[in-house]
Amino acid sequence: MSKENKSALESANQAIRAGNIEGFLSFCTDDLEWTTVGRETIKGKDAVRRWMRTAYTDPPKFTVTDLIAEGDLVAAIGEIAINDGHGQQAHSSYCDVWRFRNGKMAELRAFVIDLDGSAT
Repeated sequence: MSKENKSALESANQAIRAGNIEGFLSFCTDDLEWTTVGRETIKGKDAVRRWMRTAYTDPPKFTVTDLIAEGDLVAAIGEIAINDGHGQQAHSSYCDVWRFRNGKMAELRAFVIDLDGSAT
């Protein structure tokens, strides 16, 4: 199952790079729980959709340097740049740990470190 979960996350990431929020969310459970550790937890696909529409006004630019799958977990390590809403790019390093359930992403624990002092 690890290989399938890893492939699903890669496809979901391709969708979000293209600005396709609905395509990304098609890989998620309805009761998705999205936690940015130390910041906030968003519960439910609809709430994540609303958050993504404001946080990702432009598609994020990110690179996954490492992708590790074991059991129902997939960890993605990389760097991301998003529009900060003021015309500037906010840069961060991250480690996303996704828990899958029945082939869909059900839980995210995102560990994010701001590289330029800006919040993402």
